[in-house]
Amino acid sequence: MDLLKYVQDKYIPKKEFPEFKAGDTITVYYEIREGNKTRTQFFKGVVIQVRGTGATKTFTIRKMSGDIGVERVFPINMPALQKIEVDRRGKVRRARIYYFRNLRGKKARIKDATFKK
Repeated sequence: MDLLKYVQDKYIPKKEFPEFKAGDTITVYYEIREGNKTRTQFFKGVVIQVRGTGATKTFTIRKMSGDIGVERVFPINMPALQKIEVDRRGKVRRARIYYFRNLRGKKARIKDATFKK
């Protein structure tokens, strides 16, 4: 296991992203390549889960597009990932909020977390 960690630390480039957890609303900006053109697209939604550590860390975001829920999994070391903005901090009592998928309307609101700095 130490060899794997050594290779990840040495060869995988580190990107600095803000700290976030389940329940937070974030915007992820990522690059999309269409032919020979590239453009930046964003995905804004609630973090459902953060899984893994280090270079293998992934996070799942859920947003509502009309009446349809759309989820997307992002690896933290994806080369196309440009930046992550934390829009709102949410207060939830679970690390993985899968129950959020079944909530609709006002029940799908997440309380704001107030942090003391």
